Amino acid sequence: MTRGALPLEDGARRRWLKQLAIGALTAGMGKAVGAAAPGTIRVGMTPAFLNDQYSLLADWRAYLQAKLGMPVEFVQRDRYRETMDLLHLGKLDFAWLCDYPFVFLKDLVRLLVVPLNQGRPYYRSLLLVGAADRRRNSMADLAGGVFAFADPYSNTGYLAPRYRIRELGRDPNTFFRQTYFTWSHRKVIEAVSKGFADGGAVDSFVWDTLEKVRPDVTQGARIIERSPEYAFPPFAAHRAVPAEMFERMQKVLIGMSQDESGRLLLTRLNLDGFIVGRRQMYDSVAKMMAAFGEI
Repeated sequence: MTRGALPLEDGARRRWLKQLAIGALTAGMGKAVGAAAPGTIRVGMTPAFLNDQYSLLADWRAYLQAKLGMPVEFVQRDRYRETMDLLHLGKLDFAWLCDYPFVFLKDLVRLLVVPLNQGRPYYRSLLLVGAADRRRNSMADLAGGVFAFADPYSNTGYLAPRYRIRELGRDPNTFFRQTYFTWSHRKVIEAVSKGFADGGAVDSFVWDTLEKVRPDVTQGARIIERSPEYAFPPFAAHRAVPAEMFERMQKVLIGMSQDESGRLLLTRLNLDGFIVGRRQMYDSVAKMMAAFGEI
């Protein structure tokens, strides 16, 4: 399957896919990024973050502005590629990226911090089927079915499940009868829950967060496989960010766990804090990308 391709379906699934396409189109309207006000720090956010938590983003922005003493703007995008393009254009200073784009961007970005998820800087890809589906209990059982991917630049929602199929000795391009992208991990869960896909793969952080804040979203699906651990989606800095700004932002993010306001925000983010990481933490992702000839 080529990146971004959507299969033609009939019935309810086709109508649902049409809604996804319309949603993606309207979400992109009015999102042109112009020149920032002088001194404004621009932080890109991808679907690794739950984009519907607007009040949380507003409070986090206010916190960062107070700590940095500078204006901060969150730039949200619904597709990983859009955030990557903004980094290429030099329109972002920092970004919370999926680990796959982080490796893909190579020297364009520097590792700033790695979030702590349940006390550790790791997460997994979760393989899902419908809650009532007791026939499928592994990736092998999904052969010939319909599968929902999150985004073509998502590790847990695209790269990892395809690599899992390779481990089975099968071709990811022919393993499923049909596949499509939902453009968000939450919508993968919804697709599986509503029966519009036999299976799907999602980010464990998004799943765990939704279980806390929207258990009605996750109750229609169940986990049948968990991947090995991968280093958590990192915060990265554009290579043009001056060293002094890099160090200030890194200090502020790491210091969130040291003050009450920061700890409250971390709780709402479903994170425990941030640490200084090493680029080598993402070698397992690079290995999977290399298997597909991507690096």
